[in-house]
Amino acid sequence: MIPSPISSHSLPRVDALGKVTGQACYPGDITPNNLLHGKVLFSGQPHARMISMDLSAALALPGVVAIFTAKDVPNNEYGLIMPDQPVMVGLGSSKPHSDVSLWEGDHVAVIVAETELAAAQARDKIEIEWEQLPIVTDVREAMKDEIILHPWHGSNILHKYQIRKGDMAAGWAAADVVVEGSYTLPYQEHAYLQPEAGLGYIDEEGRVTIEIGGQWTYEDQEQVAHALGLPADQIRIIYPAIGGAFGGREDMSLQIVLGLAALRLQERGIKRPLRIIWSREESIVGHHKRHRAVVHTKWGATKEGMITAVSSELILDSGSYAYTSTKVLGNAHLMVTGPYVIPNAHLDSYAVTTNNVPGGAFRGFGGPQGAFAAENQMNKLAEKLGIDPVELRLKNVLHDGSILTVQSPMPPGVSIDQVIERCAAEIGWGDSNQLSVNGHQFSSIQSLIANPQSLCHGRGIACSFKNVGFSFGAPERCEATIALHGQREIERVVLYHGAAEVGQGSHTVLKQMAAAAVGVDISQVELVMSDTATSGDSGSVSASRMTWMAGNSIRGAAEKALAAWASEERPAKGYVRFTPPPTTGYAEETGECMPNFAYGYVAEAVELTVDVETGHIHVDKVVCANDVGKAINPMLIQGQIEGAVVQAHGYSLMENLWVENGRIRNPFFSQYLIPGIKDIPDHVESVIMEIPDPIGPWGARGMAEMPFMPLAPAIIAALHDATGVWFDEIPLTPARVVAKLREHGIGG
Repeated sequence: MIPSPISSHSLPRVDALGKVTGQACYPGDITPNNLLHGKVLFSGQPHARMISMDLSAALALPGVVAIFTAKDVPNNEYGLIMPDQPVMVGLGSSKPHSDVSLWEGDHVAVIVAETELAAAQARDKIEIEWEQLPIVTDVREAMKDEIILHPWHGSNILHKYQIRKGDMAAGWAAADVVVEGSYTLPYQEHAYLQPEAGLGYIDEEGRVTIEIGGQWTYEDQEQVAHALGLPADQIRIIYPAIGGAFGGREDMSLQIVLGLAALRLQERGIKRPLRIIWSREESIVGHHKRHRAVVHTKWGATKEGMITAVSSELILDSGSYAYTSTKVLGNAHLMVTGPYVIPNAHLDSYAVTTNNVPGGAFRGFGGPQGAFAAENQMNKLAEKLGIDPVELRLKNVLHDGSILTVQSPMPPGVSIDQVIERCAAEIGWGDSNQLSVNGHQFSSIQSLIANPQSLCHGRGIACSFKNVGFSFGAPERCEATIALHGQREIERVVLYHGAAEVGQGSHTVLKQMAAAAVGVDISQVELVMSDTATSGDSGSVSASRMTWMAGNSIRGAAEKALAAWASEERPAKGYVRFTPPPTTGYAEETGECMPNFAYGYVAEAVELTVDVETGHIHVDKVVCANDVGKAINPMLIQGQIEGAVVQAHGYSLMENLWVENGRIRNPFFSQYLIPGIKDIPDHVESVIMEIPDPIGPWGARGMAEMPFMPLAPAIIAALHDATGVWFDEIPLTPARVVAKLREHGIGG
């Protein structure tokens, strides 16, 4: 099929009007007649065994309809990667070890009542006796396996990957300079606008139905079906409007307990819908975070600037359960050497179980942790060698056919060199007279006048690459169905697709691609989305994959529908299950594999001002050059770039989750600070580049994660340029910055 052309067109989002007027219906807005209300009781125990649970006082409260616990769950296990987590911790379950809470956010009961207040009061009346068990929170202590948290696994090392490439002795011998670094990366809370909420009921066809926010309807369906012991076709998942995700909705929150309650209520003759809405505190405590990580790495290079060898040890804190830790680890493991040709590599990466909050999917999916180490190492090498950081990168970056550390070639379409050059040109790299912060002043405390003598200015750059689509042999697919309606002319096009709209604009772009693929005006396209009863399996809205995967599936479905139309079928339908080129998992000993079929490329440059007296940092300008392959909707791309920059800005400078003895101590936005309007960079310049991906739809690449990846190391480089001090840990809170500067005799 010769692809139909598609033009870049900044159409408004299809959901924009509903969201700005308040008409959009989020899960917490759905209020059917005869509604029941639910509350979830968390264990509050990082590591403890339940001895007894007394529900009598709770059940005696007026308005309480039912309370469900572990003994009510048919198959008390779930997990996206492996079924290692009980649906509910408690007594009477057939699942071994499910009487032990490994995380303060473990569920122990679901209370159903006539009102939300009655459910909350009943939750507080449940009496539980716990046997306290040793709490393991330090990853290196956990790796000693003195206290094993999952007896069935036999070790707290959830998974290890290793890469062995080349001759390390020869690589170090060829190095004229060697740079070592130890880096510490923090948790990050997803902080989406809509806390978890959902509705559970039995639909008119007798299916257990859950309306909720998520990222993959069919994966939700599979996990609910498994836990409830039902066939998948007896579970229906519907996504209404979703208030953000960023990976935070890839794992279960309320899906299974809502389905369980609906099923058990029906068995009691109660055919009423149940709604549960989490508070912000419950949301922060009850879902996973970006993985905390520590990395120690050593890089060698010749005096001419060619990298000769890299070694690293990377450890992710997986927390209490696996979630997506093995997959996140795989990405971090690949990206800890950056987008560079590394002739000799010795890399060890671990995901480690602790009693901390679970680590899981979050924008970048291990890439930010890997990029932080790699890009800081490149900037330190550049300083030690006396070579410009841009020049050093261009000497070493990957090209088409370059061999990765996993000893397979890069797929065609590598553009990282062009992206770096464009970013450098846009920031005016090398010309200090163009530094936009020259003369700029800011006050750390708004009521005080700035002290010009304490303000220092700096500029830094970093780059990265990131997979588009699932990696390392994970099954990939994306289904689309297109129906063409009319008689002589196509009057109406209906696209049936499972893609979630989590705020990124996917439904708008899918509508644009369907119009282009069929050859009609976009006004003729209708969407039927994100319902397992009507849509095929799209795969997850994650891994920067949906535009790439959905575009290919839509083109294929359109081709079949048009062929049916030409054969005078009315309506004419076309269905495609698109599968991309295969990938393979890491070989156990060497790490050899074909990790990904496509990549995105990004470079970012930062200009900032730091007050060396107070440690406050003000980011004046960010230039983000992003190769998107084909800009189908440039306005949405700009929104993704700016949103990612702000989110990465918070990760770099502000967001400081306080976890102590396995408990989150600051589960409120008054204490866990995310960027407000006066905290974000003054200016974000979105540089949209279009170098086609050879196998992307219309040349498009995925891009939503890319702008997050290198911002933190670019900020670190700019701070070093301003102060002469390297910082190896984020977030760069004022207290941390001041302490480090004072160690070097700066400020005060």
